Amino acid sequence: MKKIFLSSDHAGYKLKELIKLHLDKKKINYTDLGPFNSDRVDYPDYAHKVAKKVKISNNHAGILVCGSGMGMNIAANKHKNIRAAQCFNLKSTKLSRLHNDANIITLGSRLLTNKNALNCVSVFLNTKFEGGRHAKRIKKI
Repeated sequence: MKKIFLSSDHAGYKLKELIKLHLDKKKINYTDLGPFNSDRVDYPDYAHKVAKKVKISNNHAGILVCGSGMGMNIAANKHKNIRAAQCFNLKSTKLSRLHNDANIITLGSRLLTNKNALNCVSVFLNTKFEGGRHAKRIKKI
């Protein structure tokens, strides 16, 4: 994944900032599309910003964080060629990449520990799509 786009709503802002530190530590480049403080915002606005950037290229990926992860997931998946996966643990994250070629991970800041969320981000960014029989299924979406 060459370009990573990151965003949250107010409920996910603190976790988004931790994810940025995690990516910085690993020397992974990203673009933060906001918000830039914890003031109340509407999650669809930020999910749409990331989805519009990610769908430009197969080499782009997104990270979205809200309170549950669900709102961002629903909004992002409204976009053609977006396969956003709400991930809860390492297995769901790995399978979202291996079998579903997810290009956006959505995380719930109120449902995950910080450590679990950061581990999910790492697995998401480092797992490649298996292709094969799964590619045929992706085309049907």
